[in-house]
Amino acid sequence: MDSEVIGLLGLALMFALIALHVPIGVAMGLSGLATFGLLRNFNAAVSLFGTETVGKLASADLAIVPLFLLMGGFATAGGLSADLYRIAYAFVGHVRGGLAMATIGGCAGFGAICGSSVATTATMTRVALGEMIQRRYAETLATGSIAAGGTLGMLIPPSIIFVLYAVLTEQFVLTLFVAALLPAILAVTLHAIAVRIYVMVYPEAGPAGERTSMRDRLKIVLDGWAAIALMVTVTGGIYAGVFSVTESAAVGAALAFIIALARGRLSLREFWNVLSETAATTSMIYIIVIGASIFTYAITLSQLPELLVSTISGSGLSPLVIVLLLMVLYLILGSIFDTISSMIITLPFVFPLILSLGYDPIWWGVINVMVIEIGMITPPIGMNVFVMKAMVPNVSLSTIFRGIMPFLAADLVRLMILILFPVIALWLPNMLNLAR
Repeated sequence: MDSEVIGLLGLALMFALIALHVPIGVAMGLSGLATFGLLRNFNAAVSLFGTETVGKLASADLAIVPLFLLMGGFATAGGLSADLYRIAYAFVGHVRGGLAMATIGGCAGFGAICGSSVATTATMTRVALGEMIQRRYAETLATGSIAAGGTLGMLIPPSIIFVLYAVLTEQFVLTLFVAALLPAILAVTLHAIAVRIYVMVYPEAGPAGERTSMRDRLKIVLDGWAAIALMVTVTGGIYAGVFSVTESAAVGAALAFIIALARGRLSLREFWNVLSETAATTSMIYIIVIGASIFTYAITLSQLPELLVSTISGSGLSPLVIVLLLMVLYLILGSIFDTISSMIITLPFVFPLILSLGYDPIWWGVINVMVIEIGMITPPIGMNVFVMKAMVPNVSLSTIFRGIMPFLAADLVRLMILILFPVIALWLPNMLNLAR
């Protein structure tokens, strides 16, 4: 049997297992073992499972993941998301649609601490939705700004998804973090513009609030010093070279713990919940990464990626058209799978293709994360939309989906800008002469 045929059978087995609700990491690992065993022998396949497991558990880069998760958990428990939201509202709440813009800003700030889209959406739903409804905001704008703002959680560094991309593609984490900065600023800006345009068309959807005096703004900023200090310490420490990424994650987790404890919000039960959720999520991520590594080895051995590259290269399609087709694929995948699964399932095939087309792997990392995040609010599924629906069952899915449409349009504009002008993502890493 040809190696390519065995590779296709392994791929079919993986999707069959996923369809049977086998966890994605386990499905990738089992199909990888079966494929590798058929291509070589099953003793070598079992040996591969052992070496990959040990290698990933010993990875210093992957050690960042539980630390960032722990930081996000303690930050949520300490109420830092509400602080960031109040600061944002103090500066823009007086303009029409200002509360929605503050929500976008709050999502961006909390995303920099938490690093998870789903967690950001869930947290900001609790913090911001009631405030907007109370101030007579339309449900569409209120829910849409939260669900769309939640997608910033994975894009704004430090981000777990960038860590995983760096590990699986052998890129530098810090370079990816720096490359994501300008696209993240562009994302926040375009979301704010989307809010502004929406309230110009529907003025009653986002009534202006009261202007906050400079004295009160200063007081709110001072009251929220802990959230600002955590953001500055974690992100500033990385970019200033004070900490490595791993050290920054450890310092951030310790500071978030101290803040939550000092505020009296970290009961023994809450502390245990944070540890339990961190352990569960970390275990899931490690299983996915180990399974993906085994699957990647097997698929590479089957020469399927080479076949894909040669087939597409011989199709006569331009690199830009191929990238646009990949964007459509990822929007579909992002609406079905979670961010990590969408990226990891496709990397063994897509990454070699991107390199063969002459594109920069750092630029592709930013684009990859961005398009999958957009998929998390893309109809008909959109994970962030369903997370919000579960938290506010009285709001219909159609209302939420109508609300995200202006932001989805802004996200697609941003995606096209980054595809047509890769320099936006690559300028900072090049200027700082970071490793590539």
